[in-house]
Amino acid sequence: MDKYSVLMSVYYKENPLWLRESIESMLSQTVSADEFFLVKDGPLTQELEDVINEYAEKFPELFTILPLEYNVGLGPALAEGVKNCRNEIIIRMDSDDYSVPERCEKLLSVLNEHPEYGIIGSFEVEFESDKESPVSVHRVPETSDDIYAFMKRRCAILHPTVLYRKSVVIGCGNYRDVKLYEDYDLFLRVVLEHGIKCYNIQENLYYIRVNDAFFTRRGGVGYMKTAVSFKYNQFRKGYISFKDFFVSAGASAIVALMPNKMRKAFYLKFLRK
Repeated sequence: MDKYSVLMSVYYKENPLWLRESIESMLSQTVSADEFFLVKDGPLTQELEDVINEYAEKFPELFTILPLEYNVGLGPALAEGVKNCRNEIIIRMDSDDYSVPERCEKLLSVLNEHPEYGIIGSFEVEFESDKESPVSVHRVPETSDDIYAFMKRRCAILHPTVLYRKSVVIGCGNYRDVKLYEDYDLFLRVVLEHGIKCYNIQENLYYIRVNDAFFTRRGGVGYMKTAVSFKYNQFRKGYISFKDFFVSAGASAIVALMPNKMRKAFYLKFLRK
């Protein structure tokens, strides 16, 4: 198996208990990482610092810690991480989620069989408080052609689930400071602009926390304006047709303006399985 870096960004609002569980799930992988690159996105609470320092002291050759002076946001923070990871293969991990033990082994196995892939992702299981009691599964298309078609209306790659090549991400412009859409923005350039082949393993390898706040963040006039503006920029750049823009932006606007309970029900019934 090739060497790989785990890339994680942490900011001050994270839960230290969830951070510990997230890190532990990556340390328990059946194929171990060569580097755990953690970006501190601005000043953190002492509780978060204590967790990070504990692992950095216990595994000094594994952990690389990059502190940023200010909270710059997920996109810019990850961009710094990508540039500074020492390995060509990078596997993402969010600081409040959980990876199954075989996740990295399965991602690497697909890459070894298909070195043409620039990004490999998977399904993600959504849970509220107990990962043994999931509320939904977020499924995405499998093949490169299906991913390409799906990307024109919705993001076909689930950001925290991915393995990607450092050279691919940097070659496509790296993460940019695109509010709420830093992942979709990057993946659009990878898939639609540069035509790089990608793949999604059709298995539940990643568990992501969702709650009412998760759905609240995806609502409101501000979110609607951001979503429509982002979709319009896709159309303006020629990534999508006007029909794709109309359908995608219209749907995003309607869902954003729903009451939160209705929006949550819509996500779970129509956008998840």
